[in-house]
Amino acid sequence: MTQRTLFIEPFSGASGDMIIGSLIDLGADADLIRRYAERCADVKFSMRRIERSGISATDICFEERSGNNERHLNEIIAAVRAAGLPAEIENDAAEVFGIIARAESKVHHTDIDHLHFHETGQDDAIADIIGCCTAFYDLFTNKYPKLHLSSVRCLPVNVGGGTVHCMHGELPVPAPAVLEILKESGLPYYSRGDRELLTPTGAAVLAYFTKKYGSGTVSGSGQTPEKVIAVGYGSGKAETKSPNVLRTSVLETAGTPELFAKDEIEILETNVDDVTGEVIGNLIESLMKNGARDAAVIPLTMKKGRPGQMIRVVCKGSDSQRLAEQIIRETGTLGVRVIPTKHRITVEREIAETEISVAGKQFRIPVKIARLSDGSVIHVSAEYENCRTAAAESGIPLRDVIRIAEEEANRIYKKY
Repeated sequence: MTQRTLFIEPFSGASGDMIIGSLIDLGADADLIRRYAERCADVKFSMRRIERSGISATDICFEERSGNNERHLNEIIAAVRAAGLPAEIENDAAEVFGIIARAESKVHHTDIDHLHFHETGQDDAIADIIGCCTAFYDLFTNKYPKLHLSSVRCLPVNVGGGTVHCMHGELPVPAPAVLEILKESGLPYYSRGDRELLTPTGAAVLAYFTKKYGSGTVSGSGQTPEKVIAVGYGSGKAETKSPNVLRTSVLETAGTPELFAKDEIEILETNVDDVTGEVIGNLIESLMKNGARDAAVIPLTMKKGRPGQMIRVVCKGSDSQRLAEQIIRETGTLGVRVIPTKHRITVEREIAETEISVAGKQFRIPVKIARLSDGSVIHVSAEYENCRTAAAESGIPLRDVIRIAEEEANRIYKKY
């Protein structure tokens, strides 16, 4: 059995167009990227082959049709949700925008809901993020039966050097928002060169997808692969002494792969005995919306026999500080236990859509698909909210809608 990994080498930095170009070079569908990006932003997509210091690379560009489209985060997310994209791309894009928003929020000391995106709110920047998410989706989901990509590995990122001009004035590279993303994600980096090479979009996309697909960043190439399946180069726009390209490769290693993925989490806990059920219920819902992997309330007996509750949250390490602060603010508890990073064994999960017919009406229902690392499907689960909407509109019982959606998903993805 073989394993295949997407290996990213950002020796000349990374930006949205460099990532898209390199993944198209590997086989991502350029027309799919164009169509999905143009649904979300008023842009025109173009692509060409060029040479950067003798290296042939794919150069892509999203040209804005209109100017000055600064937006708030909720406006951007609403536009993406309304574009009719696959649910996985919607969710990935929302996560990437969220990474940038949290960084900008810290830099400007402004609440995310009031944050005004400047460069990242422009149509070409939105198209870059949608294009990146579409390219990853196409390679890891659409082309999974052919490529069998299961993980991402990324070398430390060259952020460049010198100074950069921004709205705050002239500052050393990396720019403030980029540095916040590097801090939050833990992406290792180094500085070489005399100009900025890593953009906020490039940093956020690398941060998100190295976490999503598990292997993260490495100090070297890791295992020597038996075979290099494909190599892609995406061109940047910077004039540098070395080629301003991003190199990606599909590497294949032999051996028996682990059937389960490994994930790193932290656990937050606090005990309370004077918080109402309404406050706790609202807190759990809010924590889940703000990035918690899971949240639960456990009844317990506290000192002097008083009944109380333990609030337990499972989250990514990069989210633990922010979520712990939220727990303290909303409950008034005096402290939150942070249990150090744990490894948990998980299956690979993805969101896909299945179309069903119920009472003569057509519905698109997202389904969560759980796979072992060898690609075999072990479970499918239809999304509750979408099934509930279909049940209400069709007059068919909810459990029947769920059954129909899951049977159709099992048929398509060949669980049985």
